[in-house]
Amino acid sequence: MDTSTYKELWGEIKKYLTLQIDYAKLTAVEKITILITSMTFVGIVIVLSTCALFFLSEALVDWLVQIFKSECIANLIVCGAFLFLLIIVFIFKKTLIINPIARFVTKLFLNSPNK
Repeated sequence: MDTSTYKELWGEIKKYLTLQIDYAKLTAVEKITILITSMTFVGIVIVLSTCALFFLSEALVDWLVQIFKSECIANLIVCGAFLFLLIIVFIFKKTLIINPIARFVTKLFLNSPNK
């Protein structure tokens, strides 16, 4: 083989490596965009859900005040319900929070691009 053949081969190898690097960059940008979009969506859902939960809890307190004739007892009942939910979430945090996030990130970054 002469030197021109080696130069052509080296040029093709450089072009191939450049294309692979560009593909890796594009894939990384795509994955990061999906991750940031998902985090933004979850953040918006959390804020709106918190607002809705606040108004629902206020309505529940008003309703319980009519039943128990005491705002203090009504607030304690609603607080107890929230503490109960907090304990349930804490007990099942791996099932409810950690595993779904790990599964999402794993699918996002480790699945092959052809699937």
